[in-house]
Amino acid sequence: MTANAKPPRAWQRMLSGRRLDLLDPSPLDVEIADIAHGLARVARWNGQTAGPHVFSVAQHSLLVEAIGGGLDPRIGTPERLELLLHDAPEYVIGDIISPLKNAIGDAYRSVERRLLAAIRQRFGLCAPSPALSRLVKRADRIAAAIEATRLAGFSQAEADGIFGRLPVLPEPLSADIEQLVAGWPTAEAEACYRARFEALQRSA
Repeated sequence: MTANAKPPRAWQRMLSGRRLDLLDPSPLDVEIADIAHGLARVARWNGQTAGPHVFSVAQHSLLVEAIGGGLDPRIGTPERLELLLHDAPEYVIGDIISPLKNAIGDAYRSVERRLLAAIRQRFGLCAPSPALSRLVKRADRIAAAIEATRLAGFSQAEADGIFGRLPVLPEPLSADIEQLVAGWPTAEAEACYRARFEALQRSA
């Protein structure tokens, strides 16, 4: 790059009007409206899911929050927000499937970590404790196993081999899972994600 050349653009314009810098994100440029809008339009499993609508990251996030709350009903609002927002960086960088993440290495994950830190700061969340991180990962893995067999064409044996055998989940979760594991129209996914976030914020 010559002395007068501009560095490559590293920001994206959001529909809220914010300009979010991907390499140095500011919490001031993070808006829940942009997150809900983006996640409802990002397809899980690269869009390779059954049904007339994509299964969005917004729905996956709602599913993870429901599973995490079912696994540990004692958790409070900040913990539930961490579960709901665990994939929030994907509203701007997309959902890259795990095999490709592993091939890319740390380049994607470093951007993802910086964005998630800005999102947490924007909404007043601390970095999760080791116990909460384990809960998020466990709920995320269970959600992926359910999605794999219900939506993404995996056999049960394949899913068990990759994600581990599903544990017995608390009975009240069954209705939530049945409702959430289906492709919703984009507007419905966006509205439900934002409504859940706002309900949790009010309860805080």
